[in-house]
Amino acid sequence: MSEESASILYDIAVIGGGVNGCGIARDAAGRGARVLLLERGDLAHGTSSASTKLIHGGLRYLEHFEFSLVREALAERERLWGIAPHIIHPMRFVLPWTRGLRPRWMLRLGLFLYDHLGGRRALPATETVDLRRHPAGVPLRPGFRTGFCYSDGWVDDARLVVLNARDAADRGAEVRPRVEVTALARGDDDWTITACGQGGAPREWRARIVVNATGPSVLDVMRRARSQAERSMRLVRGSHIVVRRLFTHDHAYFLQLPDGRIFFAIPYERDFTLIGTTDRDHRGSLDHVRPSGEEIDYLCDAANRYFARPIHPSDVIWSYAGVRPLVDDGSGRPEAATRGYRLELDGGDGQPPMLNIFGGKITTYRHLAAEAVDRIRPFLPGMGNEDWTAGAALPGGDFAPMELPSLLAGIARTYPFLDAHTVDRIGRAYGTRARVWLGQAESRAALGRDFGHGLTEAEVVYLVDREWAHNAEDILWRRTKLGLRFDATQRAGLAAWLDDRVGVGR
Repeated sequence: MSEESASILYDIAVIGGGVNGCGIARDAAGRGARVLLLERGDLAHGTSSASTKLIHGGLRYLEHFEFSLVREALAERERLWGIAPHIIHPMRFVLPWTRGLRPRWMLRLGLFLYDHLGGRRALPATETVDLRRHPAGVPLRPGFRTGFCYSDGWVDDARLVVLNARDAADRGAEVRPRVEVTALARGDDDWTITACGQGGAPREWRARIVVNATGPSVLDVMRRARSQAERSMRLVRGSHIVVRRLFTHDHAYFLQLPDGRIFFAIPYERDFTLIGTTDRDHRGSLDHVRPSGEEIDYLCDAANRYFARPIHPSDVIWSYAGVRPLVDDGSGRPEAATRGYRLELDGGDGQPPMLNIFGGKITTYRHLAAEAVDRIRPFLPGMGNEDWTAGAALPGGDFAPMELPSLLAGIARTYPFLDAHTVDRIGRAYGTRARVWLGQAESRAALGRDFGHGLTEAEVVYLVDREWAHNAEDILWRRTKLGLRFDATQRAGLAAWLDDRVGVGR
């Protein structure tokens, strides 16, 4: 191990670079703790970038009487929109009433509760719409008449993770992606953490407290630490498909199926429609999780029940899947398993503590992080006790939500050589920090090489230097979603440039 790493005693070592881990690192660093974050892959490379991209209360959880979870998530919607108005925006969802499925009174009652449980302030309330006249009825098959239109939010999930990590680092945390923890040893006063970077020799770090925020791998890390706690989890795979856009309006759909499940159809990246998700128990490897052919068929068939233009597996441009680490509450069907979370402290009674994070969802990540830091604060007397993250903007989000159009217009005025689609993408990805890498550029050429679809050398350098991007996949599928547009030649060009200029590999 290096003398430097061995000499530093961190207050908290967070293992796991998903949304919960990065949120905890941010919160703790902002309270003055010395924080180390270790992630074996890229930030958000697992479940946290494989969501349905929604900030929502979870309308369907009302059926399972999870009122507390729904209330918490609904309260978080507008808080998160307020601190990240560049990567989060409100969206109206249309729920068509379908004869033979849930009755109209049940839908109305559920939406009434949804409007009033969580302290909705800025988002519009539910309204009943006539789908024969509403734009959302146009792409549907004939026969749909009544629909209910309600509010929720959309989020760029992977960027949410990266921005939490960036803010944590700006507040003093050390963020180390691509470093895999291989061993944990509990001493009398602190932990020794052995970890190995890609192609490197093992190193050791020391920390007073370990936070295990590894999602689906939480039990593996507990075993590595020789934890005596015996817990069970339910791993549920959620799969999604992306096809060419099925509609041109900006509403999303919340749709029912005869088997009792629901799915979403969401406008995505301007030219596409995102359809998902499934709920299947997952028992395979956690590496390279992919949708099964059966799941892709299921989602295509589900969409074809509603949309006039049929889709087939051959129409799928991109598909992805993530494994949700759910608390095993004994539910029969995967979709009925709770999306709540549980924090369990191991140790602390005369020995260094480990806090294990079970479950959770993107919408409640900030609240989970605050609760997690509160749980370990008694072991760090010098750490602040303020729950500060609800009002502190994430990087680039230091403007009022309603000011996003003005921010985009300002970028367009300052950089008139950028086309409208690129301005929109950049503004919604970086917010006020777009100008950090756009700088004083007065022409497209001043931003360096154009890799395609508005991705320039200046942006790539920023993503490598400031957002821990390492290869073309990190950039095209997590920092941006330009992987939907890049062809094989363009991808190869970006990968070669990264190899040659930055030395980070493919």
